[in-house]
Amino acid sequence: MPIPVCSLIRNENQRIPADGEYHVVRFPFGGGESYDGEGMHQVRQPDGYEVTNWRRDDRSGLIWPSTDGWGVLTAMIQWEPGNYSELRDQVVRDPLGLTDRPVDTTATDHRRPSPGMQCFTKHHELFVHPDVPLALRVAHNDASGRDLVHAQFKLAIHT
Repeated sequence: MPIPVCSLIRNENQRIPADGEYHVVRFPFGGGESYDGEGMHQVRQPDGYEVTNWRRDDRSGLIWPSTDGWGVLTAMIQWEPGNYSELRDQVVRDPLGLTDRPVDTTATDHRRPSPGMQCFTKHHELFVHPDVPLALRVAHNDASGRDLVHAQFKLAIHT
């Protein structure tokens, strides 16, 4: 049986404000290197909502698992240079409070910047369900907004 996979890639900057809050990484729909053969990242979402502007709507960062199973999540995050002392990222279940389940953060990392380029990868595994969307969120502690310059977010579901 094939493994359901959703692989999202963002090759366009996303400005992350200097507000100390986590922000959903938004991804374009279709095209490019992204893959969504199981329909887990669609403009029209399972609850009927339609994303009209992926660059501004946090719902464009949601992956809605196509089936119950053991989810293997990977992410890659690249930041522009900045004056931060800490970069943060996390995976979150239902980040926008769209279901009756509580927002559930997991795989949270707080990282010191590296001496070179700010490139990070993460891997996490958890149970996933079709009615509970997942997202990747990021934050930083710089005094001014900074750009996320590249991101990838991938889910493979083992049933």
